[in-house]
Amino acid sequence: ALVPLPELMVQVEAGGMHTVCLSQTGKIYTFGCNDEGALGRDTSAEGSETTPGLVDLQEKVVQVSAGDSHTAALTEDGRVFIWGSFRDNNGVIGWLEPMKTSSVPVLLELSAPVVKIVSGNDHLVMLTVDGDLFTCGCGEQGQLGRVPALFANRGGRKGLQRLLVPQRVPVRGKGNRGKMRFQDAFCGAYFTFAVTQEGHIYGFGLSNYHQLGTQGTEPCFSPQNLTCFKNSTKSWVGFSGGQHHTVCVDSEGKAYSLGRAEYGRLGLGAGAEEKSTPTVIPELPSISSVACGASVGYAISSD
Repeated sequence: ALVPLPELMVQVEAGGMHTVCLSQTGKIYTFGCNDEGALGRDTSAEGSETTPGLVDLQEKVVQVSAGDSHTAALTEDGRVFIWGSFRDNNGVIGWLEPMKTSSVPVLLELSAPVVKIVSGNDHLVMLTVDGDLFTCGCGEQGQLGRVPALFANRGGRKGLQRLLVPQRVPVRGKGNRGKMRFQDAFCGAYFTFAVTQEGHIYGFGLSNYHQLGTQGTEPCFSPQNLTCFKNSTKSWVGFSGGQHHTVCVDSEGKAYSLGRAEYGRLGLGAGAEEKSTPTVIPELPSISSVACGASVGYAISSD
């Protein structure tokens, strides 16, 4: 059914229980569940959360992202506004400050302009103009890439600030050639992919079904160079992760999947088994983009 929106939209993101729409003019409309402020607007009027409403943000927005109960917006001058809350396995952990939630947009303090934002279920990844990654949110499964396992549960003795205040993900380059620079980033529900400017793929977070393409099934708490994405001359242009699987697409328009196989989410046919390396999805035309839900996959053909 057609959603009644007052202008044309250029991006739509589905969070856990809310939807975020970005208009051609850079305005944000939201609808769905607002229990933790994910809609970013006042929904005290009866039924007002069930129809699209405008988020009061004076800036021109160029990109939005959404998770289980949070929303983020990137402005044309590279600033990031966020609202809602992050959760972990025990409930709300907060939003910039421990146990706080925000039902209106709040500006993030970052040291450099941001060029891309992307959300997992409960974490936010920001790529800066300098090629750095900043992360915040829940770090239980390693999805922040900068919080060791020791501190992953609510920040350990350093507290929730360690998780909730955005910080740079440190990545060691080969030898002493300085730091790694990234050109793109993507999220699954509990994990993160990042592409370096040389085209190498790094990942961190949950990989209990090899959804990162790791050999083992331990969570990765720091960025790992994922060599299983190296075995070709192609470049990778898109990744999307569900809860336990990943679908990705290369520059030649081939789509691949890896991770958990139940319910057909890999698209590899009945009886397919778990994959720890990207596996071509057969019988697809040339693909331009891919997407995952929790346990489904989608691919859009170039036509």
